[in-house]
Amino acid sequence: MESSDLRELLRKGAADLEIDLSEDQIACCLVYISELQKWNRKINLTAITDDREIIIKHFLDSFSYKDGFARRSGMSLLDMGSGAGFPALPLKIVMPGLVITLVESVQKKTAFLRHMIRTLKLSGAEVWDKRLGDLPESAHQRYDIVTARAFASIEAALAEGRRFLKQDGVMVLSRGPEERVDDRALDADGMTVSARIDIVLPLSDHRRALWVFRRKG
Repeated sequence: MESSDLRELLRKGAADLEIDLSEDQIACCLVYISELQKWNRKINLTAITDDREIIIKHFLDSFSYKDGFARRSGMSLLDMGSGAGFPALPLKIVMPGLVITLVESVQKKTAFLRHMIRTLKLSGAEVWDKRLGDLPESAHQRYDIVTARAFASIEAALAEGRRFLKQDGVMVLSRGPEERVDDRALDADGMTVSARIDIVLPLSDHRRALWVFRRKG
């Protein structure tokens, strides 16, 4: 697609999510898309290769996570199994004050993530090339927000992510609309459902459910 068309898709899709993208933020997204496509020819970052689909299913889906938490300056976010950087890097683009940590154990993917952080000149962003189980204890109960897109189930994400949340911190997950939660898993992990928001991603009929879980203590 032409750059002008991609620019308009990003602008309109974000506006539908009540995000007013600046010209600089749109430019960052376009560079991100270009680099994603380039690197994806060499390493497996995403099965989605169409520019329009990348905007909808990666960028707009990532932007939608902002409805899962109340914004305040200096909030910290841990993204588990970051892969190509979604949702954390798009969230960082639209919320520059967000402090993000991306966790990814595949070194080729962490090379891409570091490349994007340098290329987009993002401050307050770091990459840990470790498995979640190998993160230091200093990461426990450190984050206001935990996100994840790489997990097969909500329960698996909760089991891994709870320990990284501060008390009253939230885990935000974008899932298929048909997925449900096992209440026994919530009790076992000390989490509670704070909200479920059903959305249709802008510019599409792609339905998602945004789940927000809060750590009880």
